[in-house]
Amino acid sequence: MTDKAAPKTPKATKPVTVVTPEAVPVAKTNVLAIVALVAGIAGLTVIPFVSSIVAVVTGHMARKEVRRTGEQGEGLALAGLITGYIGLGLGVLVAVLLIAFFGIVIASGMNGYYNY
Repeated sequence: MTDKAAPKTPKATKPVTVVTPEAVPVAKTNVLAIVALVAGIAGLTVIPFVSSIVAVVTGHMARKEVRRTGEQGEGLALAGLITGYIGLGLGVLVAVLLIAFFGIVIASGMNGYYNY
């Protein structure tokens, strides 16, 4: 008796199902909200008064547009509004203090310097 290996027959296998992840749609961030935040930060640092006005205007526009379209960016718009209003408040405060300072300086002792 010769011992020969019997040919192996392949087993039936289940078909392999490959699952690919679907691309999840990402909500778009509102551009005006980004502009409001950048302008608000610039209003506190680089361009004090003008940029704060831009932040307030674009912040209000962005919040209205976000509510209407459902885009993301409500927090950015709110942060732009807050930094814009803080920048405007600081600008007005500095202007009032400068006017008061120069008013006091002019009223207090300018007549004493020109006496001969």
